[in-house]
Amino acid sequence: MQKIVLGYDETDASKRALERAAQLAKAFGSELFVASVAPIIASAARSGGGIDPVDPPSKHREELSDARAYLEGQGITAHYRAAIGDPADTIVELATERGADLIVVGTREPNILKRLLGQSVSETVTHKAHCDVLVVH
Repeated sequence: MQKIVLGYDETDASKRALERAAQLAKAFGSELFVASVAPIIASAARSGGGIDPVDPPSKHREELSDARAYLEGQGITAHYRAAIGDPADTIVELATERGADLIVVGTREPNILKRLLGQSVSETVTHKAHCDVLVVH
């Protein structure tokens, strides 16, 4: 396992995924890529929507800074990417670009509306990824 991509957003589940990705990177000597993605609000028009004001890119840069502090405390050097877009698609694209062997994401129990609309990032990553996916509960 040479390359691991972690989808990170500083939720409790994501923090557990960060810990697991760190353990795996240490155990296998893997290169670690950490992505935090500011979502775009879906719109009715064909063009993409705007950036979610409640979840702006600046928040994701801060999340990556916190992840960096944790990983450096564990003696792990990683690569970081703050992005804007669909979180699941962006995580899968990064994994494909980097030739990742594994994607690590956290999951929390989605509410009924998110389940019906298929808005679970971990579930979408699992279906779209071309490599193994570890979903951390």
